[in-house]
Amino acid sequence: MIEITLDGRVLQVAPGTTVAAALYLGGDGSSRTSVSGERRAPLCGMGICQECRVTIDGQRRLACQTACATGMTVETRP
Repeated sequence: MIEITLDGRVLQVAPGTTVAAALYLGGDGSSRTSVSGERRAPLCGMGICQECRVTIDGQRRLACQTACATGMTVETRP
């Protein structure tokens, strides 16, 4: 199992799990908060819609295009 930190909580996922899948497994499924304060979730699953933007190890990345790696820190809230 791979261990990541998702919004301050430790989560174990299977190898090959995308960060988008980890959002559903260990959180509320949301990837970010919109400018109006609503929680947003991945939509297209292939990087086109940009709804899955998260901060991974300090850099903005697409959750649906990023595989989880041991020690990764994922943040969905500012």
